[in-house]
Amino acid sequence: MARPSSDRGPRLSRRDWLRLSAVGAVGASMSGWLETLAADTAADPQRKRACILLWMNGGPSQMDTFDLKPGHANGGPFRAIDTSAPGLRISEHLPTVAKYGHRMAVIRGMSTKEADHGRATFVMRTGYNPTGPIQYPGVGSLLSKELGDADAPLPNCVAIAPYRFFNPAAYGPGFLGPQYAPLIVGDNVQFRQPGQPDPKAEEDYGKLLRVQDVDVAEDVGAAHADARLDLLQQMEGDFVRRHPGVAPRSHQTAYDRAVRLMRTAAAKAFDLDEEPSVVRDAYGRSLFGQGCLLARRLVERGVPFVEVTLAGAGGAGWDTHAQNFDGVRNLSTMLDPAWGTLMSDLDVRGLLDTTLIVWMGEFGRTPKINPQQGRDHFPTAWSTVLAGGGIRGGQAVGKTGPDGMEVVERPVKVPDFLATVCMALGVDPLKYNTSNVGRPIRIADKTAMPITEVLT
Repeated sequence: MARPSSDRGPRLSRRDWLRLSAVGAVGASMSGWLETLAADTAADPQRKRACILLWMNGGPSQMDTFDLKPGHANGGPFRAIDTSAPGLRISEHLPTVAKYGHRMAVIRGMSTKEADHGRATFVMRTGYNPTGPIQYPGVGSLLSKELGDADAPLPNCVAIAPYRFFNPAAYGPGFLGPQYAPLIVGDNVQFRQPGQPDPKAEEDYGKLLRVQDVDVAEDVGAAHADARLDLLQQMEGDFVRRHPGVAPRSHQTAYDRAVRLMRTAAAKAFDLDEEPSVVRDAYGRSLFGQGCLLARRLVERGVPFVEVTLAGAGGAGWDTHAQNFDGVRNLSTMLDPAWGTLMSDLDVRGLLDTTLIVWMGEFGRTPKINPQQGRDHFPTAWSTVLAGGGIRGGQAVGKTGPDGMEVVERPVKVPDFLATVCMALGVDPLKYNTSNVGRPIRIADKTAMPITEVLT
């Protein structure tokens, strides 16, 4: 798919650009190469894909998941096991995920600067620092705007059981406006504290992840309900016209979204009772496991962006300052069956090739083990994972030293990572949106250098 030489760059195909940049033949200073590659990617309708973000709230330990250092004092007690990709080894507590190593690219060279939960969450989810007056949108809003259909009965962006305490703005639509806000299901469930009622009964997770209050009361007929809704929409529209602003538009958007779900069969996508018990068991009877099953159901029905949070009891489960190994082991018992079954389920249904799975948190954890047998915040050298659609799997990109303290090969910054996600999905990372202060803002910062060796 070559572009004319007069159109933003040299006359090379996308495949040529990927091959040259992967072997280092294309340098960062070569004018126009990224613009050409990004434009060719976005122009190809076959590359439009869905994205499932698996958000590991609190910052997971790379040393105990995807970048183990067996035999080193920093390594800890976990063993590394083989995956389906020769030479790619991951934690022994992720055996189901390991079966799909050939579809995964482990990014072991993540290197960022923010070690505060709130700031790091914002940076990883928006690509920008939380400074100044610009209201940057979250990644779900950004991508669903490019991939979604405004007329679809289901929302284009869904957040399942998010933990927004660290930085609520990182989950919002920012300057894109409320029409691009995610639909949130299972809100505040992650805040359950020890001693509070625990909704762990198998049937309860399905109820928690449904869209609330979209069913018409039993004693209200269809015609009567439609009349009420039409009247409400007229009143909402009149109010917004007389009182323009973000809050009225947000309220109107929420009601319009609810009405759309009420008037179609789309809301059944959130009914996990439609799934056989054996399927629900395979994902794991946890909030995260059932969330991943819901993510599959939504992607299957055309939702372009879904995120599922694994935060553990209390919300910040991966924040393992103390007893790291017990914490990671327990969290892995939820992560492994859910993520592994999600990939298997998507594969069987012919959806893995068109669904990008992103695994990440806000930062990694210190290689050095503290006196409480924990690991602290560590943004210097850590790991993320890309899998499925648009990704050349079976590889690890980047390398940390023997002690895990620094990236010694192929460092990756946040804009690089975000640009890679965009291009795997067929989105131009250099596209501009107009911010709330009138400035044009790229989806990914102009300094971004996508990890071309992981792109198909």
